[in-house]
Amino acid sequence: MRTSLTSEVKELEQTDVYIGFGSKPNIDAYPDKDTFSKLLKSGHTPYDIWRSVVVHWLCSVTGTALPTTSLRDTVTWVEENPELVARLAQQADQVLQTNGRFGMIVFDALDRSSDDWTEMDNIVRDLLRVVLWLKSFPRLHAKVFLREDQANRTITNFPDASKLLATKEVLTWELNDLHGLLWQMLCNAEGESGEALRAVYKDIRGLNPSALDGIFYIGGEVKRDSAAQRALFEALAGPWMGSGPNRGVPYVWSVSHLADGHGRTSPRSFLAAIRQAAEHSGEKYPSHPFPLHYESIKSGVQKASEIRVNEMAEDYPWVRVVMLPLKGRTVPCEFPIIAAAWDQHFITLDLFRNTSQELPPQHADRGWEGVRKDLERIGIFETMKDGRVNLPDLYRVGFGLGRRGGVKPVK
Repeated sequence: MRTSLTSEVKELEQTDVYIGFGSKPNIDAYPDKDTFSKLLKSGHTPYDIWRSVVVHWLCSVTGTALPTTSLRDTVTWVEENPELVARLAQQADQVLQTNGRFGMIVFDALDRSSDDWTEMDNIVRDLLRVVLWLKSFPRLHAKVFLREDQANRTITNFPDASKLLATKEVLTWELNDLHGLLWQMLCNAEGESGEALRAVYKDIRGLNPSALDGIFYIGGEVKRDSAAQRALFEALAGPWMGSGPNRGVPYVWSVSHLADGHGRTSPRSFLAAIRQAAEHSGEKYPSHPFPLHYESIKSGVQKASEIRVNEMAEDYPWVRVVMLPLKGRTVPCEFPIIAAAWDQHFITLDLFRNTSQELPPQHADRGWEGVRKDLERIGIFETMKDGRVNLPDLYRVGFGLGRRGGVKPVK
């Protein structure tokens, strides 16, 4: 994957990547949640804790030994030796320049740094301040991945934050991106399957995918929302989601019914749905003229919804708790009906707060209306023009809610 990316972004060939924080624990490189909490309670600031993580990285770049043996001692050393930290950064920048390299430190899964929103805001804000500090060194770069609910909070209210916001990128996958990814993977399938799919590609496109070092690459037309891309998926799923055009077009339907409340579809959900559709078609509709039966595509949405609900529960544990009382209901519906179901199940909002673990809803202090806004913000709820609450199929199906004429919910 990185080899193919370097054809588009040449700098990647000269870039060494280091992990500064992630979902996988690595206490030798960065603190976990409990260690972070302990350091904060000891009076250390998130700014110096993050600079200590960066010092660990800079020492690996320069090939020098860490000045201390424990993270706590490193934080103290950073606090007491700002000049030496600056010199270390300057030395690392010079080493990379001499070697014709770039260094990048990546921070991800920052929601796992704390269970308290205010504390996490401080942690993320000070991390961004450290990223701003690194921008003074041409060969040292940092990349921070933030969930939307984190990025929308007051984490950029510090001087010169606009310099970081100018480089902000929102990661979204358009319909053509998803179908392009699908064919990139299909053309690189192994064995007879790969040969058959590349034959389909050649039949539609009139030429084989290009090959380099044993990897097949699709053409530019197949990466765009083009007639070629549509024709390729039609070769797999046919022209309609039923016996005629009134049921929709599989090329569009397969993506739109996997979108969240903001209209965004993730590649993981899309690929999971296509995989399930292929397996279901082989089992239930072996004589169908196309590899993907339209009913199997609906089954794929069910599977993708089930997977996405589990993923959402990992990122936002409170979501599964608050959605449980709504199982079996039909949407769209008026919000007071939803609030009444929550009142009946939890009795009080405080009981719901006590049931929720880790990071609670951001605006639970505003009552059920605040919880509703949080569900809208993360794309589970969507408010219709008439004011009723609806759920996109991606979540409605997995959480067990019904809708007239829609894909059936997961039992």
